[in-house]
Amino acid sequence: MTLRNILLGATMLCAATTPAIAFAQDTAEAPASDTDYGNDIIVTATKRSQTLQDTPIAVSVTSAADIQNAQIRDLIDLQSAVPSLRVSQLQSSANTNFIIRGFGNGANNPGIEPSVGVFIDGVYRSRSAAQIGDLPNVERIEVLRGPQSTLFGKNASAGVISIVTQKPQYEFGGSVEASYGNYDAFVIKSDITGPISDKIAFSLGGNYNRRDGYARDVNLDTDVNDRNRWGVRGQLLFEPTEALTIRLIGDYDKIDENCCIAGNVIAGPTVAITNALAGGPSVDANNPFSYRVYNNFLSSNLIKNYGGSGQIDYDLGNMSLTSISAYREVRSNTNQDSDFTSADLIGQKSDDTAINTFTQELRLASDFDGPINFLIGGYYFNEKIKQHSQIYFGDDFRAYGNALIQAASGGALSVPVLEGTLGTLEGDPAKYVGTFFRAGDGMDEYYGMKNTAWSIFGTVDFDVTDRLTLTLGGNYTKDKKRFTTDVTSTDVFSGINLDAPAYAPFRNQLILGGALQQAGVNPNDPAAVLAFATNPATAATFQQFQAFATANQNNPAANPLNPLKAFQFLPPFLNVPNSVEPGKTNDGDFSYSARLAYKLTDTVNVYATYATGFKASSVNLSRDSRPLASDLPAIIAGGLGTPNLVSGSRFAAPEESSVYEAGLKAQWSVAALNLAVFKQSIKGFQSNVFSGTGFALANAGKQSTWGVEFDGSVRPVQGLNLSLAVTWLDPKYDSFIGSAVGDLSGKKPAGIPDLSVSMGGTYTYEFAGGTKAIAHVDYQYESPTQIVDGLTGFATDAEGIRIAQGLKREVNQLNASFTIALTNGFELGVWGRNLTNAQYLTTVFDAVAQAGSVSGYPSQPRTYGVTGRFKF
Repeated sequence: MTLRNILLGATMLCAATTPAIAFAQDTAEAPASDTDYGNDIIVTATKRSQTLQDTPIAVSVTSAADIQNAQIRDLIDLQSAVPSLRVSQLQSSANTNFIIRGFGNGANNPGIEPSVGVFIDGVYRSRSAAQIGDLPNVERIEVLRGPQSTLFGKNASAGVISIVTQKPQYEFGGSVEASYGNYDAFVIKSDITGPISDKIAFSLGGNYNRRDGYARDVNLDTDVNDRNRWGVRGQLLFEPTEALTIRLIGDYDKIDENCCIAGNVIAGPTVAITNALAGGPSVDANNPFSYRVYNNFLSSNLIKNYGGSGQIDYDLGNMSLTSISAYREVRSNTNQDSDFTSADLIGQKSDDTAINTFTQELRLASDFDGPINFLIGGYYFNEKIKQHSQIYFGDDFRAYGNALIQAASGGALSVPVLEGTLGTLEGDPAKYVGTFFRAGDGMDEYYGMKNTAWSIFGTVDFDVTDRLTLTLGGNYTKDKKRFTTDVTSTDVFSGINLDAPAYAPFRNQLILGGALQQAGVNPNDPAAVLAFATNPATAATFQQFQAFATANQNNPAANPLNPLKAFQFLPPFLNVPNSVEPGKTNDGDFSYSARLAYKLTDTVNVYATYATGFKASSVNLSRDSRPLASDLPAIIAGGLGTPNLVSGSRFAAPEESSVYEAGLKAQWSVAALNLAVFKQSIKGFQSNVFSGTGFALANAGKQSTWGVEFDGSVRPVQGLNLSLAVTWLDPKYDSFIGSAVGDLSGKKPAGIPDLSVSMGGTYTYEFAGGTKAIAHVDYQYESPTQIVDGLTGFATDAEGIRIAQGLKREVNQLNASFTIALTNGFELGVWGRNLTNAQYLTTVFDAVAQAGSVSGYPSQPRTYGVTGRFKF
């Protein structure tokens, strides 16, 4: 962390204003006073209502007030408040990665579930398309760090994000909020709550969020990366008796926007070709932060996310019973110019995904006066996924492919030459004419997956003394998946076996021509070749060349056509299930935890934890799904092999995580702090790496991280709250031999900063008569870190890793707001995010079908605006 950053942060902390990681208060509790502060907050991280002070888990809590003051619009913005959390927006509005303590995955492929579980009012959201909408009526957001599989029934091997919304109230109230900002940004939020009867209350909320694009598509002459989303959410609260509570929730969200731009980070040798095809600039070369892009059609994102849930709580006296039932649907349709150039290379790359999910949780918790209490429960999950994807060559791809083949062969070959020659050798000179890289050819893909899982979980708390508590927990999970594929490739060139015996004469000719060229003879000049062959001084050499060519014409290692295999982008697909591959996984695991919590004093608690976590197998529902190497011999022997079939992965095996953690929680009248020291690891971490044409799904042997987390807050004077949160991580791949970029064992995983800092505060000044002025500022810092482990679009893994090592990200983001709150409920404020206009790349990747070029997603520029709000 540079001296400039330290001084900037220290100045802010001393000058400012609510905690960026403020501590939340349950709205059902009494209104906050000057002494209701710090860790006197109610959280449900252990699925019991406890104060944060008494919750022996590393958890950060962001309240509704913090979300309002910091203008946190969605989970992507939340990372500025929680330094252990990182959120990456990828190629579309439906693809977002959540990472806690450096662990996380799950976007880009509907068959890959996240390692960080996201829950909204206790309901699991299985995919990022169901997680990233705006946040209406939020009471608090709890970020649970480390494995949480003991109490959460599905995919919590790295952590949990738990969003708790406000319950309906029995007094009429609500709010209306409108914001206007740069890029013509317009946000409206409203909510109302109140009684229907003395036993029934309701709430209804809605939000609308639109913004012009902050980037410019020069080729299409339009703004891009806009925002256009809205949602509604309704709740009913039934309390027919003092013992019975029923909460029904229904919601609908829709996103219809253009996302996401990719800038050119490194302009490789293919840029000259795409420029020529486009008749001008095809990318803004080596300038990812110009926010100027060139596409030949607009990307689109249409996402619908809707569902309902019912929670029943029944008080049995010294025990309570809770049931949460939910059904959700996600519909996502995206279309993207995936080559990110104005040349028409990829004419279409669309994904149409439907996800239907049913979940049921049932748990029983005790509240005995004695030393032992327990919580026991069960969880059921049923999900069906259908995906239809298409990728087709555009009008320019044939000319582009011809240029690539000419370059790869030193000008000796071209698309027409290959078409005519290969067809002739197969006995039909016209067979392939006009078919290689033909516009409209490509892949049509259908995938389906059914996932059922159930788990039984429980914890037991034993009060050894009035200050020492031992907690033991366990969770047995069974997870089954069945998946099918129906993929058809019409890419003619990718279906040709360039090692086929029929092409031996052609390979012979090319080998001989290459030898002659090395000897200084033009193989395309018959007179020169004849002179070399008949000259007594060189005739013997010519005969040696001929013998070598004949001997190696069927040698795959010496095949002169091998460089062309890189351009067989969409080879024929072996569908699943088949007689060798059943298309299913069946996983079971017992996760457990043991925790000691000790109250040193009434204000200081310490704890020590060992916990394990589990995430079931993930399935590669993409065109890059390939048979396991262990299955390939049986596939070939059974006659199932398709041209150019290679091994890869149909699925990644489960993740098994563990953590050793010790922590301290303290609260005093004017300050609170939380400290955690841990070593966390995941065996079989599911790595999903973009390779330039698709994604490589593989298990790392083991990834581990040592870390320290601190968050604290202080109220030095009346009205002034200050906060500081720091995360230090030391991660490494203990073992990762089979990564997409070679052996990464012993190396530091990319994308995980050593140091992350969030600091800020709020100063509230109350005038005579009750009007308040509220000033808020927060600052986020991430130390420089390598963005990706390596890049595959280069000549060697070593070169790709070397290039990747030079691409680093450093985050310095400053946010602030100032609000005047009148006593009649009206508030008017100004705000800004990323006020210093800090620029960094969130992700970089090999440009699609453009070896040597690198693309990347730039950070969002400065945004600012004014907000009016009326609360009643």
